[in-house]
Amino acid sequence: MKLVIAVISSRDTNPLLNALNREEFGATLINSTGGFLRQGNATVFVGVDEERLQRLISIISHTCKTRTRLMSPSIPAIESGEYLPTGPVEVDIGGATIFVLPVERYERV
Repeated sequence: MKLVIAVISSRDTNPLLNALNREEFGATLINSTGGFLRQGNATVFVGVDEERLQRLISIISHTCKTRTRLMSPSIPAIESGEYLPTGPVEVDIGGATIFVLPVERYERV
């Protein structure tokens, strides 16, 4: 058994949970905030048997798409010779960061 922890964009929460439900994956959702862009994220926990692991990762990959967004950078302290962007910068947002952890013991009470 594996524990999959997926950090996704809040925009992808409902589509992902609907897709997981259709495939009979149970999931636990915790709302969170990203550190870099300070945007809403969600952390999804799914316990899965090894034989269904690739299907789960495929669902997450197809549901949680990367998008681009224009962001105005904050002005950091820079050293001479460093490049400082003067206008909005295009950054990738969304997608998923997936962690797969082994589970030694699982009990449902």
